[in-house]
Amino acid sequence: MGIVGTELRVLGQVELRVDGRVVEVGHARQRCVLAVLLVEANRVVTMEQLLDRVWADRLPYKARAVASNYVSRLRRVLAGEVAVVRRGGGYVLEVDPEAVDLLRFRHLVQQARGADDARALALLEEATGLWRGEPFAGLDTPWLAAVRAGLERERVAARLDRVDVALRCGRHTEVLPELFALAEQEDTDERVAAQFILALHRAGRTTDALAHYRQLRARLIEQLGTEPGTALQVLHQRILDTDPALAPPSTAITRATAPKAEQPTPRQLPVPPRGFTGRGTELARLDHALTAEPEEDPIPSGTNSGTPAAATVMISAIGGAGGIGKTWLALAWAHERIERFPDGQLFVDLHGFSPSEEPMASAVAVRGFLDALGVDPGRIPTNTDAQAALYRSLVAGRRMLIVLDNAATANQVVPLLPGSPSCTVLVTSRTRLASLIDRHGTRHFTLGVLTHDEARALLAARLGANRVAAEPGAIDDLIDLCEGYPLALSITARDAATRPAIPLAEVAAELRELGLEMLDHETDPAASLPAVLSWSLHRLTDEHRTVFTLLGVSPGPDITLPAVVALTGLPSVRARKALSALEEASLLERQPRGRYAMHDLVRAYATTTAHDLPDNMREMALVRVLDFYLHTASAAGRLLEPFRALVQPDPPAPGVHPHPLSDAAAALAWLEAEYATQLATQRTAAALDRHHVVWHLAWALDTFLYRRGHRRDALTVWRAAVDAAAHLPDPAIRSRAHRGLGSACALLGLHEEATGHLDRALELAMRHHDPTEQAHTHRALAISWELRGDDRRALDHARHALDLYRALGQPVQEADALNGVGWCAARLGDFDTARDHCHAALTLNRHHDLEGEAAALDSLGFIAHRTGDHQQALDHYHQVLILFRTLGHTYEVASTLDRVGHPHTALGQHERASQVWLEALELYQEQGRDDDAARVKRQLDDLGPALESIRPSGLDETT
Repeated sequence: MGIVGTELRVLGQVELRVDGRVVEVGHARQRCVLAVLLVEANRVVTMEQLLDRVWADRLPYKARAVASNYVSRLRRVLAGEVAVVRRGGGYVLEVDPEAVDLLRFRHLVQQARGADDARALALLEEATGLWRGEPFAGLDTPWLAAVRAGLERERVAARLDRVDVALRCGRHTEVLPELFALAEQEDTDERVAAQFILALHRAGRTTDALAHYRQLRARLIEQLGTEPGTALQVLHQRILDTDPALAPPSTAITRATAPKAEQPTPRQLPVPPRGFTGRGTELARLDHALTAEPEEDPIPSGTNSGTPAAATVMISAIGGAGGIGKTWLALAWAHERIERFPDGQLFVDLHGFSPSEEPMASAVAVRGFLDALGVDPGRIPTNTDAQAALYRSLVAGRRMLIVLDNAATANQVVPLLPGSPSCTVLVTSRTRLASLIDRHGTRHFTLGVLTHDEARALLAARLGANRVAAEPGAIDDLIDLCEGYPLALSITARDAATRPAIPLAEVAAELRELGLEMLDHETDPAASLPAVLSWSLHRLTDEHRTVFTLLGVSPGPDITLPAVVALTGLPSVRARKALSALEEASLLERQPRGRYAMHDLVRAYATTTAHDLPDNMREMALVRVLDFYLHTASAAGRLLEPFRALVQPDPPAPGVHPHPLSDAAAALAWLEAEYATQLATQRTAAALDRHHVVWHLAWALDTFLYRRGHRRDALTVWRAAVDAAAHLPDPAIRSRAHRGLGSACALLGLHEEATGHLDRALELAMRHHDPTEQAHTHRALAISWELRGDDRRALDHARHALDLYRALGQPVQEADALNGVGWCAARLGDFDTARDHCHAALTLNRHHDLEGEAAALDSLGFIAHRTGDHQQALDHYHQVLILFRTLGHTYEVASTLDRVGHPHTALGQHERASQVWLEALELYQEQGRDDDAARVKRQLDDLGPALESIRPSGLDETT
């Protein structure tokens, strides 16, 4: 019992409309229930059917009650308009069939089958006009997917029926754009092919008609192993015979049109870029984007040289920073594929980012296109909307390429889009043109820098292959310095080409010294990288330009939103908007895991703009971001090693909030992600004489650096800390700095330097009566002397450390020293003493410290192996590896794996020994532990004969 003005629609999104107004139905599951009832309108849907069709095999708890609740809600939404009644163990949605678009569509199609052509055409146009997109858009259940597929087949059938009638009525020109799309979608459908071929022939494009027949025939033979059917072969022959009966009917039902004068073929593409090289992937991606269906994968497996066609205009947008080569790529693609567009090519520079001109109004561009299309000025309407409509009419049905270069906004582009799918549009812009993507299905991709090989090819094209081949090292330097940035490479090549007598090595040296200054050009802004980048800033707000500049001076290769908040002092919402604006302007790239990065040359330009900021603004920004990184790193360090001495930095600057870290795993993940930035933060702090930040960062990072095996970075970090500590008044800081540097030197085998720093640390601790620092330093000296090969001196220092820790009442450190004594005793062959001390260490550590527990078990494994109990050794090592892996302590994982191989070998388990040593070798190589890696390689070589002897027998210790 439908009421006038009510519409229930499923041929698109599921909607309820009352008097043209959309009434909110509810969330997706609610719309699914309505869709199921609408498909079966006026028929019973049982409860079992409803549950299966809405939830399939993922039924909710108390499914029948949930379904009844959804139906009750629908009744309230539909109140007074449509009835949902209970009947026959299910529900019936009682409605006037004319109120449901699906039922009306089917009724109109049925009516058209018994009507004359004029009436049938009107009915079928009304029927196909009811479709607003994919049926049940946004809903995804197995049953709806199957129904959707069936409805799509009904839609295609109705469209083909309408095309048949239109062709009989002489409307071939009007249906050509639709047939372009259908022929591409249904590329082996002979009915579609026949319609397309006939329409092309009647439109005077017989050559294209015959070409399509050949393409279809080849496709049918290749894919199906069959020739075209008799009807299509007859049509082909009749075209070859110029059969007059194929001419359009003389009594055609057409819209009133005036006779058209012959239109000129515009050829507006600028000259192709000289020396264009590379970009093979991007060219193929453009091929795919401008010929593929929307649901297809945008990354092509190959190129498609077919005729561009789809149900909508094919639009591709190339985004990227200024000077990245967007226009070069667009023109190179257009010239290489020019035969695809026999009816012409239109090109306009929209001046979206220009040093001297405002962005071109779209009306100006339309008028230029009308001139190019040969329209008599007297025929051009004065109204700009009418001009745009005339432009769309003139390009309709023509295979044309329209290149819209250097667009500023989507609003600038939209009036220039043709309405015919026979046209292809290529847009370049420094911005993403988001609404163009959302509303017009534009295929967008961001253009990146050239690969090393592409950059080399570009330089060879500009400088000559002989000159490039003569100085390969200099060429590599130039490519590295320009980092694949096309404009930078072109400027460098131009400079080198104008000085042929100057060695390229000298050019590279100048570029290394002068940097961005060498890529500037005072008289030609288009040939100046700083000038080109500056144009992108013109359209930003003052706040966004300030953020851009501050990002240039911020430490590290990339940054996250919390760090940007600290750097800029902005609230999170405004900082996020600034990042989005910079990303939109292609000045910043968003990377995985919420990180943002600039190309180094863009960053260098941002740094040059820093002089525009007041000194105090720049300084306070750096103070804030340094404090953010320092305090987060300090919190992370405490989570990784909670029993380490608490060394608290000064409070952070006002408004700075460290990144919250919940546990040790979160701390480790944050330090991994921010590792390069932390090292850069310390360098920045040192350059600004922020000595306390330099020292505290070394202390905060020490545990992470050790666990991850970053020995060389640890050396650099602690050298900076010693330099900084010399400027700080606290002697404990100076002692800790020398101890940290001494330990870092010891791990790298710099034994003399290690001993010197550790002795200096001990001297400072004793002079200032600091027993805790004395104990720590004795423990560090024990490790240093053990690494140096003097186990007796190592044992003496370990005993000193143990006595001091016991006197201080520090059980965690006492356990560490007990293990140190036991380890040294074991290396000296005193296994009873060693075992007693290590068991004592294990007992203490099981109450306090996982890392200490792992170290004690590792020592006990070593003792068990040396005393012949190899299985016990393996049992201990197994527990050690679990603990060290849990802690993320890859440095000790590598060392333990190295030791595990020996009891395996002693037990004849050579395959297992090989496996653990290969894993240790990989970790040693990653950590730069070259001596350890070389030793493990020798161990593996020694295993060779044993492995060869067991392989023929088929034995495998791993199975």
